[in-house]
Formats: sequence, structure tokens, C-alpha cells
Amino acid sequence: MSTPNGFPQHSGACVTQSMEGGAVQDLHAKKAGKAAKKEAGGNGVLTFEDPRSVGTSLNETLKLLPEELKANMKIKSITPRPPRKPRLERAASLDEKSWRRWRRFRTSQESLTDPNETSSSNGSLQEASLSPPIRARASPCHQCCQQNSLNSSPDALEASPVGKSRGGTSDLGKRASEISSAFGGLLRGKAFAGGKPRLSQIMPSRPLPPMEFNVASHTLRTANRIDSDFMDYRHYSQHKFGRVSSSLSDTRLHGNGIVYNCSTDSMKSTFSLLTPIRSKDVRSRSYLEGSLLATGALLGAEELSRYFPDRNIGIFVATWNMQGQKELPVNLDDFLLPTDPDYAQDMYVIGVQEGCPDRREWEIRLQETLGPHYVMLYSAAHGVLYMSVFIRRDLIWFCSEVEYATVTTRIVSQIKTKGALGICFTFFGTSFLFITSHFTSGDSKVNERKLDYNKTIQALTLPKNVPDTNPYRSSSNDVTTRFDEVFWFGDFNFRLNKDRETVDSILNQNPETDMSKLLAYDQLTSEMSRGSIFKGFQEADIHFRPSYKFDIGKDSYDTTSKQRTPSYTDRVVYRSRYRDDIHAVKYSSCPVIKTSDHRPVFALFRVKVRPGRDNIPLAAGQFDRELYLIGIKRRITRELQKRKEQKDQKSSSICSIS
Repeated sequence: MSTPNGFPQHSGACVTQSMEGGAVQDLHAKKAGKAAKKEAGGNGVLTFEDPRSVGTSLNETLKLLPEELKANMKIKSITPRPPRKPRLERAASLDEKSWRRWRRFRTSQESLTDPNETSSSNGSLQEASLSPPIRARASPCHQCCQQNSLNSSPDALEASPVGKSRGGTSDLGKRASEISSAFGGLLRGKAFAGGKPRLSQIMPSRPLPPMEFNVASHTLRTANRIDSDFMDYRHYSQHKFGRVSSSLSDTRLHGNGIVYNCSTDSMKSTFSLLTPIRSKDVRSRSYLEGSLLATGALLGAEELSRYFPDRNIGIFVATWNMQGQKELPVNLDDFLLPTDPDYAQDMYVIGVQEGCPDRREWEIRLQETLGPHYVMLYSAAHGVLYMSVFIRRDLIWFCSEVEYATVTTRIVSQIKTKGALGICFTFFGTSFLFITSHFTSGDSKVNERKLDYNKTIQALTLPKNVPDTNPYRSSSNDVTTRFDEVFWFGDFNFRLNKDRETVDSILNQNPETDMSKLLAYDQLTSEMSRGSIFKGFQEADIHFRPSYKFDIGKDSYDTTSKQRTPSYTDRVVYRSRYRDDIHAVKYSSCPVIKTSDHRPVFALFRVKVRPGRDNIPLAAGQFDRELYLIGIKRRITRELQKRKEQKDQKSSSICSIS
């Protein structure tokens, strides 16, 4: 009598066999000379009809087994007992667990270090170091078989009745070899030493690759890499913030670039550092007019939060009366990139009065100083009034079309030296207006300067095509009410109502940061407090010396016969539709630039930005490409020349006479 697999079954013992599906069948035969029928695997029926013929079949079967299996296999007759109830829960054995972990290590290179996972609940299999892992499971009657089959004597084999076998001799020999090789250690009793076997720790074949940490900007979470010239930036940022941005990439990318078990869900972090875009979002988005919904829009909340989690951007605003000088400063780093803030700003707006004759050269110098991370979004001029707007190259896609307008306050003049120039655009859902002005000069001409202000807010026709973000709060008589954020800067020419001697005495007595006594005589501060000019505007606290009037190339104020009184003529003021949208971070001057009788004045702001809708005229990434290339080429040439000078200085030798 045999199972569907061809291996003989006998009474009084159970033999565990391994099948392809990992299932184990245990068959218990009954003794007592009765005919018994039992289903085995659904392929055949086992029948005991004649007890006397069982012994002969068993002897014939044992002759086909290997000698090693015969020596270690002891079977004795036992009292038949009913089989145990099958377990409802499948328990994985030691070898099966080790096999799974071994396969998982080959794919994901993970090591096994938890000893609790290496012990078997029934202790039925051999140690992992004896043989390779195999697929097996313990049978329900395994414990009874292990005691009965190992403690029996060889004489009991012939006295034990077994049914007839239906399988051929070749199948029996093949099955016996498989059972012997798979369970050789089991039958030798090596797995029943009493202690729980443990798998040895598996070490990787080669050292794991080091992890690379990439840090995004504090305000701008983008995926652009840091230049090699600023390798200390990542260490400083990590020490500064104590964390690394988690939105950049998967840590598996920083190894050898090979990722195992890569599914479609993990492809977003495997093959790109950019934020993944779902196919259905691309299908539903119109890149011509954009989505009217806030979610999924180019200027919507989702995109804004990705770049600016706190929804605040940094803006640098500067004004400088160049006095029409042809000579430009050698270095503009101290002006555009002050050392006080740790990071550069997201937007740079520079207004110039009485600008240099070569306006293009001035713009090239600005691009050269700011470097490849910035592009010039727009530039406009009104006579000798210049304004340039630079923005981070990552942000040019979120700007609307840029518009500008001019106002002339001195009509009879052929050269437009006095007037105003305004540039406006929408960034995400926030509208910006930047105005640079040059008001009437003269110590006592306060009313003329107020007239210049009133004419500017009435005659500046902005916006033109870009829609107003909040038309219900706008006024047709005041251009500054038609925008969310307004920055007005320039040479306003307001003076100090005090004589030169008194001003010099205050400057000599007070420290550099305490200018409260001087500001008590400031015309602009007095007029703003009365509400006669710059209505709704604010100005940050002034902690710097007057920016006018200096001797060119010197730190001393006017020493000519006119003896002009030092004054705060160059100013930066701001207003917002919403309260607390603009925060002044720094307000100062640049005393190292001495090519004019005015010192440049700049201010740093943190401005809140709101999400917008895509149904506005977009700039679509427009910028001055020619200026960008020239500025970068100048920057590279300057760096190479600097290195060459350093190399020549090191290689130069000095002769000494003894």
C-alpha cells in the first residue's frame, strides 16, 4: 500500500514527506485485522484487507532504502491512536524562516540580527550550519513519530504489518533518496539536542555605501544642487537647522544607484529628485490658461507650499543715486550680498537715480555679482531712472507678465532726471508694485516733493493687463491701493531741518546706531506722521548714518563751500493690503561704496505670499537670456584671473642680500 507519491505507508508509524506545495500529510494506519479506508491527498484510497500480507510488503520496501537511512531509522510497533486534530494555524519552521530571510537578504541586502526570530517553536529541524535551507514543515504527529521511531529496535521492523505498495520500485528508490537527503540530519537526532538553534549573523559581502545628505534652502525647498565652491554650506545648514530635508530623494539613491524590488510606487523617488506628478493630474491640467481650482494649479496652494512651506519670501530692495558717474564700483558684493543675513534673498529689486551712462554695463555687473542662481526678470528705464528685478531662476515660472509705467514730474526738462518709474507683476497669488522716484531737491521745497508724490500715485497707470487680486479694495486715484504689496524707494530729497554744526555735533556725540536725535528733525518722518505723504506706508527703524552728502571717495560729509547738511534723502518705505504681511528684517546703508556723493541704502523684507489662480497672463519663464550668459562669462573670467594672480604670487621669489 502506498501514497499517491509512491512511498509506502505502514502501521504503527508515520513518515513525514515534503511535497511541492510545502504541505505535509500524515497517515496513521490502523491495526486489529479490520479493513480500513482513508483518503490520501484526493488521488487514491488506502485499504488494509489482509494483515498477514503487510509484513512482506514492508520488507520489500526497506530493501530499496539506502544503507544510511536503514541504520538510523528504527521503527517499532505501537498502540494505534487516532490522529491529532489538524492545526488551524500554519507554523513556519526554522529552515523555512531562514530560507525566507536568506532570499530577502539577497534582494534588499538586509542582515539578520534578531535572535528571537531564529528559534523554532517545536525544535524539529536541523541547525542552519549543517545544510542549506530547505522548504519543510513539521507534521501534526511529528512529536509522536520522533519518540516512537527513534527508540524502537530493529527487530520490530519485521513484526510490524504494512499494507501493499502500488508504486514501482524506481519511484520508491527515488522517493527514499529525497527523504534521506532532506531529513538525514533529522533522523540522526541532531536537531533534538535540547538547545534552540540560532542562525549565524549574515554580513554583507562588501561595505555599505555612505549616505549623502542634501540640504534645501531654508525658505526655498527645491532640488537644485549646491555649487562645489560652497561645500561647507551643507554642513553649516545641517548644524543650523539640525535636520535634512526629507522631500528630496530616497536614501537608496545615494548608494550605487541600483534599487532592488523597484515598483511603480517607488519610481517617483528612484529616478527623479523632483516632486512626482500623477498622470491624471497632467491629463486634467491646461497649460495655456491653467486650472481655476487652487489645488493642482501652477500658482495654487500645493505648488506654493512645496517651494515656500511657511509662505514667506525674502526680498531685497535697494536705492542708489549714482550721480551720473561713469566709474562703477569694483565690487558690489557688500552692496547686494551683505554678510549679516545667512542666506541670499529670493528676489532683488534695485532702483537707481542719476544712473551711469552705460545702463547695460550696470545690469551686467548686477548679474555678475548675483551669479547663476538668479536671472533678470525685467528691467526698465525712464531717463536716468533705472530699475532691475532679479529673481531666483527656480521661481520664474510663477510670475505673471511684467508691466511698467513712468511719470515725469519735470516736463520742461529735456533730460528726465526727476520723476517715477513703476514695475508690477503677480507672484503666485500676490501682486507686487515697485516704484523708484527722484523728487525735487532743495532744503525748503517740501511742498514740491509732496506734489511729486501726489502726481505719481495718480498718473502711474498700473496694472494694465494683469488683473487686480482684490478690486474691491482699490482706488482709481491711488495706484498703491491696487496692489497687495507696495515698495517705494528712491531719492526723496527730504532733509534735516537743522544747521550743519548741530548735525555734526549730534553725529559726533551719539553712537553709530542711535539716530533718534537726528530723526527728530527729519522732514519725511514729520510729514508721514501728519499723513500728508505716503499714506498707509511704513518705514523700518533707521540705525545708520545719513546717506547724503559725502565727498566722493571719502567718508567725510560735504567739505565744499556750500557745506550741505547731511540728510536721509535715500529711503525705502512699504505698505500692504493685509496687516503684518511685510516684516522688515534689516535696514541699512553700504558705506564701502564711495563712487558717489550718496551711499546706497537697502532693506531686507520677509513678505507673505498667497496662492493664486492660473487664469492670468503668465510670463512663462521669460528672462534676459543674453544678460545671463554675459554675466556668467564675466564671473568665470574674473575667477580664473583671480586664481592666476594667486598662483603668480605664490611662485614669485624674493632675493635677499646677506
